[in-house]
Amino acid sequence: MPLLVLGSIALDTVKTPLEEHTDLLGGSASYASVAASFFSPVKLVGIVGDDFPQENIEFFRKHHVDLEGLQIVPGKTFRWSGEYLWDMNQRETRSVELNVFENFSPELPESYRSARMVLLGNIAPALQNHVLDQLIRPHFVIADTMDLWINIAKVELLRLIARVDMLILNEGEARELTGETSLIKAGRRIREMGPSFVAIKKGEHGCLLFGENQFFSCPAYPLEDIHDPTGAGDCFAGGLAGYLASTHLSAENLAEKKHIPFNTLRQAVVQGSVLASFNVESFSMERLRTVTSGEIAERFEVFRDLSRFEAI
Repeated sequence: MPLLVLGSIALDTVKTPLEEHTDLLGGSASYASVAASFFSPVKLVGIVGDDFPQENIEFFRKHHVDLEGLQIVPGKTFRWSGEYLWDMNQRETRSVELNVFENFSPELPESYRSARMVLLGNIAPALQNHVLDQLIRPHFVIADTMDLWINIAKVELLRLIARVDMLILNEGEARELTGETSLIKAGRRIREMGPSFVAIKKGEHGCLLFGENQFFSCPAYPLEDIHDPTGAGDCFAGGLAGYLASTHLSAENLAEKKHIPFNTLRQAVVQGSVLASFNVESFSMERLRTVTSGEIAERFEVFRDLSRFEAI
């Protein structure tokens, strides 16, 4: 089942305490699409300028990403620059140049409008709602968000949350959105806003998944060296959504969200965590260029072992 992915496509400059790289392929849609492509075909919705490197176009195509929904317009591609501090958990944005992204108004090709599985990547909630308005009875919609939209577009964000089946956000955003300090209370409060499922990312401490009277805690993969955390959350969302699309859930089950097996969602969370763990091992998506299906399967088993224990 193809996965429709909406989000930003950017050229990034990333500085860490040890290295700095420029003109890297970035953006929420880029990371999510490539991560999802390891499990399912992808239909990408985004915008770039005519300065966007052709090698990035070929990289998407190599991963079987359908680019009919990619707008290439005169002007410069969205650019972002950021710097990570020593612990790699704190990041400072050095510059943002919206360029052609500033006037982005996504219009879906006819072949995209009947998409069943949808990932609305981290982008302004008004644009997420705009794409959702164009879809014909999507069966399962996942949305990612960030603290910026909670601060400047909360009304539009709440309207979106009420329309989606699953919301992904990090622990700080969950607390900010709900006013709850307890993540357990925050997850339940967000479910009351509309989504059947909520995934709260905890960075190096894993992820929490909430369903109806159901709960799952996924650990993080133990990495000794993290080279670039940029896009890890987007890879998590893309891997999760791509895996769900690959399970070929029946239209009947998708239409009745409560009938989607929670175990399938748990596995999707783990697969998303697997892709995110590979992504941070190198700058941009360089590690995803070389990772194999065998490596993904092997790391998935490691995650399964991390979640088990034997009674004393």
